[in-house]
Amino acid sequence: MVKCGLEIHQQLNTKKLFCDCDSELSDEVLYTFERVLRPTQSELGEIDKAALEESMKKRRFVYQVTPNSCLVEADEEPPHQLNRNALEIALKVALMLHAKIVDEIHVMRKIVIDGSNTSGFQRTTLIAVDGYLDTSFGRVRIPTICLEEEAARKIEEKEGAVVYRLDRLGIPLIEISTSPDMKSGEEVKEVAERIGYILRATKRVRRGVGTIRQDINISTGQGRVEIKGASRLNMIPRWVNNEIERQEMLKEIAEILKKRDAKVDERIYELTDIFRETNSKIIKNVLRKGGKVLGLKLVGFKGVLKQGKYRLGRELAENVRVLGVKGLFHGDELPAYGISQDEVERVKELMHLSKDDSFVLIAEKEERARIALQKVIERAKKALLGVPDETRAPKDDGTTTYLRPLPGEARMYPETDIPPIKIEEEYVERLKKELPPMPEERLEKLVSLGINRELGWQLIREGNDDLFEELVKKYGYPTLVARALINGCEGIDYHRIFHLFSQGKFSKEAIDEIIARVCNGEELESVVLQFQKTVDVDKLIEKIIEEKRELIEERGMHAFKPLMGLVMKELRGRVDGKIVSEKLKKKLEELIS
Repeated sequence: MVKCGLEIHQQLNTKKLFCDCDSELSDEVLYTFERVLRPTQSELGEIDKAALEESMKKRRFVYQVTPNSCLVEADEEPPHQLNRNALEIALKVALMLHAKIVDEIHVMRKIVIDGSNTSGFQRTTLIAVDGYLDTSFGRVRIPTICLEEEAARKIEEKEGAVVYRLDRLGIPLIEISTSPDMKSGEEVKEVAERIGYILRATKRVRRGVGTIRQDINISTGQGRVEIKGASRLNMIPRWVNNEIERQEMLKEIAEILKKRDAKVDERIYELTDIFRETNSKIIKNVLRKGGKVLGLKLVGFKGVLKQGKYRLGRELAENVRVLGVKGLFHGDELPAYGISQDEVERVKELMHLSKDDSFVLIAEKEERARIALQKVIERAKKALLGVPDETRAPKDDGTTTYLRPLPGEARMYPETDIPPIKIEEEYVERLKKELPPMPEERLEKLVSLGINRELGWQLIREGNDDLFEELVKKYGYPTLVARALINGCEGIDYHRIFHLFSQGKFSKEAIDEIIARVCNGEELESVVLQFQKTVDVDKLIEKIIEEKRELIEERGMHAFKPLMGLVMKELRGRVDGKIVSEKLKKKLEELIS
């Protein structure tokens, strides 16, 4: 049984959550400082396994301080009071999702293991529970809605270090978590889209790349996998459906291994001498730098590492790649990559492999190779059971790749620097009266102004519905306005464009080009001037008719459409198409008669 759940994280358009810094991103770096992550025990005496794996990478974290960050972001000063504007927006979203507001808000600390928070934890607070969303597939439950702080922005990852910028750290983020009520990628996409509509209906969420993110949780009956940062709406069905196939593959592999009584031999074999004269460029390069070739025996694993649809070898490689180790080879793919059949046979002989056995080789510096092989042992053991709990990253080809284990339960504890906030019933009742219209209601209003439902949904999705309504009420032309907004970009003065259009400064055919050129950085007034140059339409029509006499003789009045296209191409929006059409038709009729 397939079960899918969704977590949506949306930045709110306010000051930061625990200080008064602005939320705009910045390219100005004032100075930097460094931190190192060390895993510690929780209050229950446990160490989070994801934090432990991160510490194995032995990386430094470099933080770039920006003008819109302060000592709170640097973790050198306690957090200030929670931003009440952000809280109010989040509460309104919760009410629009039919959720019950909690009586008292308590801020918690959630362990963060990738260095994206200077403190090593993220502050988060539960604000509402037991909501729901109705979709074409049925009702989807929303058990929790939280308000939390955004992480720092990753700038680059280099050898031994990750660079983060503090401009994004602390931006208010609403987190909406659904129950695992969805069964396919198409259902997940619809839920993500509908929640997105509700968020944008508040008019108080941030827009642009990276301001909204989706994490998808998927289980096919064994384990749970989280696809982290699945932000491209149209790709969600592919990511989900491919992950379902991957999990089914892993379950089949587990059945094969069970029948073979497979196991992982934890002995690490020294194989460097076998490859002294190898033609493998990867291995030669490692040996030249003083590295070694170490190996591992996988009893009963032959054929499941890479054969047909089975790709367990890829899973093993992904698990060591996060440690920065790339030189992994396995028995199902060799001989290849410069490794000869003779070298493969010598490895098999040394390890005493039987017909169903396989092996893994890693070429690296010895310490890194041994750490990587321990990861291979751990992952191969999980393959005996089926689908492991893990976090994966989405890829452009619709597949996913391993990131880290799923964080454990021992990662949340109280924030002692911020007092609880009591939510009064009278306050909630006031918020209910201030809720914006739901997206479906808004759509009906847009359709009544003269556009189809598809254009209406696009305007709502992009947050341009209010501007559309303003422009149409003032200038008319609903479909023209809608398409202009959908094809345009941020920062354009649409009121000015349609004011000039209403004065006859250019024709409606010119609007698309004017908007495109202004989006590319040209000044609006100078672009419009180019469309105001006078042109003798009659003379132009006569010229084109003369050039296309053969076409007219052959097709008669049926030549009108291609001729119209040629004339309008020359005019480039300087004359209204209706006027051109009438003149051209009259000239053709005179010529043919």
